[in-house]
Amino acid sequence: MFQGDGIQGAARSTAARFNLPRGRGRRPPAHFQSRSGPGRDIEAAVQTLDPQTRRPDGALASPATARNAGPILEVLKAHLPARGRVLEVASGAGEHAVAFARALPGLEWTPSDPSPEARTSIAAWAGAAGLPNLRPPLALDVLDEAGWPRETVEAVVCINMIHISPWAATEGLMRLAGRVLRRPGGLLVLYGPYREAGVELAPSNAAFDESLKARDPAWGLREREAVAAAAKAEGLVFTLRVEMPANNLMLLFRAV
Repeated sequence: MFQGDGIQGAARSTAARFNLPRGRGRRPPAHFQSRSGPGRDIEAAVQTLDPQTRRPDGALASPATARNAGPILEVLKAHLPARGRVLEVASGAGEHAVAFARALPGLEWTPSDPSPEARTSIAAWAGAAGLPNLRPPLALDVLDEAGWPRETVEAVVCINMIHISPWAATEGLMRLAGRVLRRPGGLLVLYGPYREAGVELAPSNAAFDESLKARDPAWGLREREAVAAAAKAEGLVFTLRVEMPANNLMLLFRAV
């Protein structure tokens, strides 16, 4: 399992986090249906195994973000345009959004999360940072197309959501990206652990996968090839695989 790299919020989450068994994991999106029955939504609160502190203004902080923000940022710097709009899906507490907006001042960064608690945290981080290129968080749910933004963006970024959500959330993410990305050339960036054909799964990732499926059979590490196929169905072509610390990958797709 991606060592030392907690699942910090989409969904980090497209939403709210579950209390997973000890190990790593990010909260799943609040809109995802719980195991208690169809149509029952998870409470829209940010839940995580990662140690978190809450500031008086409602901002949540996690050591996991401090560990992975730097490596993720290096990839973003290399592939995002110098200027334009970026939509972050399942932003969670908002620490990544602040870090990336600060380091990439030419980009207008829009975070999003279905969880009201997550959006409160994002707004608190943004208020403290005072960054002119960081927009207010959107209440975006990848399973509710009615609430999707209409404006075109240069990039969509989604961190640690796909494995802690049902497959329908991945399909929704791809439809969203296919709709809002500039064509040609718009960039979809994914980060997290994956299974890969012909690549032995790290023991820690295998154990993490088992723990996710024990919590909910609809969760689990996805096949990279299946994710690429879902992207291709929406006109997004897989272009790059980047190995990251702690058995994670970054996957890049371009709109054609």
